[in-house]
Amino acid sequence: MSSPYLCPNCKTNRSRFNLIEQVPRSVKMDPQSGEVVEEYTASLDPFHVPYRGPDIKVQCGVCGLIEDEISFVKRAQNFKG
Repeated sequence: MSSPYLCPNCKTNRSRFNLIEQVPRSVKMDPQSGEVVEEYTASLDPFHVPYRGPDIKVQCGVCGLIEDEISFVKRAQNFKG
């Protein structure tokens, strides 16, 4: 988060952003009711793939676009002007 951002959608916003911290919760749900049957804390079930997504998502405070942080960083790096 020490890099400048530029919104890849509106291409003007460089200062207003919402940082969304993603905290995954590994659970097993009842297929009929949707209730959480089990929450995995220490180790996952052998058939449960661990979360491999980004820790932070970024939302543009002007147009509302939500993307991975790298999209905003790369757009700022590639900006010519």
